[in-house]
Amino acid sequence: MAGIKINQLNKFYGSMQALFDVTLDIEDGEFVVFVGPSGCGKSTLLRTLAGLEGVDTGSIEIDGRDVTNAEPADRDISMVFQSYALYPHMTVRENMEFGMKVNGFDPATRAERIAEAARILQLGDYLERKPSQLSGGQRQRVAIGRAIVKNPKVFLFDEPLSNLDAKLRVQMRVELEGLHKQLDATMIYVTHDQVEAMTMADKIVVLNGGRVEQVGSPMDLYHKPNSRFVAEFIGSPAMNVFPADTGLRDLSLDGRAAFIGCRPEHFELVDAAQGHADATVKVKERLGGESLLYLGVAGGGDVVARVDGDDPTEVGATVGLKIPEGRLHQFDAEGRAV
Repeated sequence: MAGIKINQLNKFYGSMQALFDVTLDIEDGEFVVFVGPSGCGKSTLLRTLAGLEGVDTGSIEIDGRDVTNAEPADRDISMVFQSYALYPHMTVRENMEFGMKVNGFDPATRAERIAEAARILQLGDYLERKPSQLSGGQRQRVAIGRAIVKNPKVFLFDEPLSNLDAKLRVQMRVELEGLHKQLDATMIYVTHDQVEAMTMADKIVVLNGGRVEQVGSPMDLYHKPNSRFVAEFIGSPAMNVFPADTGLRDLSLDGRAAFIGCRPEHFELVDAAQGHADATVKVKERLGGESLLYLGVAGGGDVVARVDGDDPTEVGATVGLKIPEGRLHQFDAEGRAV
C-alpha cells in the first residue's frame, strides 16, 4: 500500500474552476473519506487521483512517485464506481479476471487471486453467475473483488453504495470497514452522506466549493468544527446555529461572535426562566431510544434538541434551554470559528 501527497491542485473546466489549491497528505493504510454537498469537487478530486481527469496546476504523488501526468493504468490504483460497471455478458469469475488477462497475468496467478477475493467477499458460490443473476449488494461485491485482484497500492471508491437501499447500505458499510482492516489498504472514499463519512473514516476531508474546508478525524470535526459550514454539515440532526443577538441570558460570548451553535444532544432542558433561553416545544418526534424536540426560541429562531426516548416533555410545553460549558460554538460573520 502507499501514502499519497496532493500539492496545490487546481482544476478548471473552461473558465470555471472546480478545485482550488487542494493540498492533502494521506498516510499509508488510511481510510480517508471525501465528503461534501453536490458540486463541491469531491468526485473531481477523486478522478484526478485516478488519472481520469487532468489537472491544470499542482502535483500528485503515490508512494513517493509523481503520477500527475501518468496514465490511469500506470498509477497502481483500482477504482470502484457507483454504477458497478460490470460486463453483463461475463460471469463473476470472468469480470474479476478480465483486467488481469489484459495485463498478462498467468492463469495460475489469476485463479489464486480470484479465489482469495471470493473468500474475502463471500462470493465463492456466485463465480459462475452473470451480473443479472445477482442482487445489488452482490454486484457491488463483484466490483470490489475486481479491484482487489489487481492488488493495487490505493483503492478509490466513488459513492459505491448510493444505488443500494438503506438496510443494504448499512451492511455494506460494515463489510467495507472489515475489508479495510483485512487488507490494511489505503482507501479513499467519496460520499455526500456524512453518516457514511462519520462511521467509516479514519480521516475526513470536508470539501466546499472546490476548497478543502477542514481535515481531521470524525470526532475532531464533530466537536471542533473550524467553520459554520462544517458544523452544520457534520452531524445528524445538524448543529443548531442562530444569531448571537438572539437574546440568550447569562452567556459570555466572544466579541467577534455573529452566530452561536449547540449540537442537539448537548442542550440541557431545565425549568422555564432557569436556562440561557426559554423555548416552546412545537413538534416531538419519538424514535424509540431517543426523541427529537423541535422548539421555538423565545428570542427568535428554531432549534432541535435530542433527548432520551422516555423524556416526558410534550408538545406545547415551555422549557428552559441550557448550553453546558464547553458545548457552545461561536462563529464570526464570515462563518469561521472564534
